[in-house]
Amino acid sequence: MNLRSPAEAMELYIGIGAKKTLRSSASLIVLGVLAGFLIGMSGVAAATVSYAIENPSLARLVSGMVFPFGLGIVLMTGAELWTGNSMMTVCVAAGRAKCRGMFRNWACVYAGNFAGAAALAAACAFAGQFDYGGGPLAVHTIQLAAFKCDMNFVSALILGFLCNILVCIAVIGGTAARDVIGRVAAVFLPISFFVIGGLEHCEANMYLISAGRFARLVPGYEAAALAAGVDLAPLTWGRFLYGNLLPVTLGNLLGGMAIAFLLWRCHGERSGAHEKTP
Repeated sequence: MNLRSPAEAMELYIGIGAKKTLRSSASLIVLGVLAGFLIGMSGVAAATVSYAIENPSLARLVSGMVFPFGLGIVLMTGAELWTGNSMMTVCVAAGRAKCRGMFRNWACVYAGNFAGAAALAAACAFAGQFDYGGGPLAVHTIQLAAFKCDMNFVSALILGFLCNILVCIAVIGGTAARDVIGRVAAVFLPISFFVIGGLEHCEANMYLISAGRFARLVPGYEAAALAAGVDLAPLTWGRFLYGNLLPVTLGNLLGGMAIAFLLWRCHGERSGAHEKTP
């Protein structure tokens, strides 16, 4: 497996990130929708293969073996994922991009990610994908969404911070790879670790919690969840947006910025990443 050095990977990321700040808003939104859909599909696959596993550790392990492929496909297709783009702060610090372009990228990509993930969640809920296994998948989806909406703000922020350190390491690892196999391998372990560890990722939650909210609108699914003893009180749009997505997004941003600046300061000077372009 042929890999670039960490210094080369950081320089390449900074160059790519700078170009991303110049893309049209329409392109960023469309590519953001694609990334939201792909990360959501990772959630679909992970839940479908693990929902019937009673041992929670084994269920986490199985999910962690499946979920990482979504980010691998994101990198291979050039889709735009906000959590990876949170590292673009080093593009600005290195003098290669403007704050205005970075913020425009973030706004367009975040909106696109949310739209792609939520559209997929609605499709799965209303088209019967949660009927798989006779209904327990729907209960699992609603229960997981309710649990996430009931998290403490500080806990969600810290778990989001830790999560995006791993996600951004995966992005840099994928950037370092020169072929498809290397890219998938570089992504696999960091993403697997965050899933197994139960850390919080805003784009994953855009799908997972939206799926639980939409599933609750299907009478049969809601009745099955109530019969299973799931507390549906936390599963509101307000708790989703302000109780989970806000702190997780802030944590993801801080985690992405932290690992990006750490790698840039350690490897940037040798790669020339500190030099401003004319």
